[in-house]
Amino acid sequence: MFLIVYCNAADEYVIATLKKAGVAQYTKMEEVHGEGTETEPKLRTHTWPGENNALFVAVPNEKMLLLIDLLKQLKKEHPRAGVKGFILPMEESI
Repeated sequence: MFLIVYCNAADEYVIATLKKAGVAQYTKMEEVHGEGTETEPKLRTHTWPGENNALFVAVPNEKMLLLIDLLKQLKKEHPRAGVKGFILPMEESI
């Protein structure tokens, strides 16, 4: 399972990256707020405007490495997009 957090403005790029990896299913949460290490905080306040999106993506093992490589490429091409990927264990899908 991937958790991908990114700046709302980069939504088009992130979704295109999923499609390029052959991944069509995901769950998206919008207006996610937080602070990271690579970009300014996105807290939807006057001082720290902006917001993030978060995607939960159940990825079959055979697509995992491709998606990792494509996300790394996306981060290089758009460093201010704040793309951060986390790999979480997924024991079962019901």
